[in-house]
Amino acid sequence: MAGVLLVTAMMVSAASFAQNVPVPKPAPKGRDNAQPSGGPAITGATQAPPNPVIPDPRRNVPSSIFQTFDDKQKAQAAKVSAYLSSLSTLVGNFVQVGPDGSKTQGDFYIQKPGKLRFEYDPPSPIDIIADGSSVVVRDRKLATQDVYPLSQTPLRFLLSDRIDLMKDTNVVNVTSDDLFISVTIEEKQALVGTSRLLLMIGAKDGQLKQWTVTDPQGYDTTVAVYNLDAGKKLDPSMFKIDFTNYGPAPG
Repeated sequence: MAGVLLVTAMMVSAASFAQNVPVPKPAPKGRDNAQPSGGPAITGATQAPPNPVIPDPRRNVPSSIFQTFDDKQKAQAAKVSAYLSSLSTLVGNFVQVGPDGSKTQGDFYIQKPGKLRFEYDPPSPIDIIADGSSVVVRDRKLATQDVYPLSQTPLRFLLSDRIDLMKDTNVVNVTSDDLFISVTIEEKQALVGTSRLLLMIGAKDGQLKQWTVTDPQGYDTTVAVYNLDAGKKLDPSMFKIDFTNYGPAPG
């Protein structure tokens, strides 16, 4: 089961959360200071949407139960682990690039452990909500929602309260350059195959920049995040899932 915020995620078909979830259609309009519909407004959002770094689809990440890492790689993974563990909430904007190159944008909200909300800009009718145990992909236009276990999405690592990537996940690669520290996590599941989650953290500011989920068929979905705010208090109702009475949005 491939991930995606997430992103996830967390994370949409060959997109951010789970295999077989529909990929939202591209939203060609700019952000135009659009405000999120499900929670507090983001303040001080001054950054322009970034251009996501798309991994080379021909890349071949070695995978071995005997994979070893040098001290520098271990230190880099520990730095990423410490950063992720330090977060309790995270709010920001995102740009998602699907396997076909289509772009969507929106706002996201994370409250650890396990809670997430992705709101896509119009014309996409999609919201993604994780409540700590389940992930739903809502289509406001069709008044439908698909439910997936959070445990089957790679972005659960991003939503963990505390995490040591080297101990708690199957890390298969750690690299760094002047811009990013990149950690690749691999998951093998008997029924659906192998999926990967590539986390990229800024080398200078130590903040989350983007993730890429690769589904078992090899399709990548990349989500770049910006205008991050780790101090905002979030309304718990943003992450509530109504499993019994989901209908069209009012109006």
